[in-house]
Amino acid sequence: MVTRFHLGLDLGQASDYTALIILQEMPGEAGNIYHARRLERIRGEPYPNIADKVKAIMAAPVLAGRTNLVVDQTGVGAPVVDLLRQAGLKPVAVSIHGGANVSREGSNWKVPKRDLVGVLQVLLQSGRFKISSKLKLGPVLQAEMLNFRVKIDPVTAHDSYSAWRDNEHDDLVLSAALATWWAERQPRPVGALTFTGATKSCPWRDSTDWFSEAARHHGGINPGLR
Repeated sequence: MVTRFHLGLDLGQASDYTALIILQEMPGEAGNIYHARRLERIRGEPYPNIADKVKAIMAAPVLAGRTNLVVDQTGVGAPVVDLLRQAGLKPVAVSIHGGANVSREGSNWKVPKRDLVGVLQVLLQSGRFKISSKLKLGPVLQAEMLNFRVKIDPVTAHDSYSAWRDNEHDDLVLSAALATWWAERQPRPVGALTFTGATKSCPWRDSTDWFSEAARHHGGINPGLR
């Protein structure tokens, strides 16, 4: 079986973080398991530089030809998606909304926030999402997941997210949700969504190291941001 990878990219405003995650998909008994192999936060970089960085990462030998690129094009993301396409990449562009239906026009998707979060929630609760202990930002992603809460309004059935680009940073969670949603693309779960079952022992961590050649492709952006 050919190993597949999924790169999720959450694009922030100039004052916010842009977050990037690379997931390695591996077979498991209860379904495919997704190992987070790379986490990055970038702030203060022009969008063309970010596009160049993503192109360099996608060209890494271990990733080339077997990596899906999933990008949040809500708000500021659309121009970056255009830059990525001009660079010869084929990003899956996701516009996030608060409704209930998924729609598609070519490689542009409109996806409810509930769907994105629901897939990640299922993977966490089933032990199918793993974070490498080698990642410096692993504890940050863990904290974001523990702090993330979703409430469903019983009258409108609309979703309320306590930390979706709000007071607390949740950029890494969103990048992970984008990548896992595309990898799974399953019907959304029914009922209120909460990240439960997470403990200080961090059951979704693993100790697998990442491929050294992939880590060397920084695309000219400060490697300290990894």
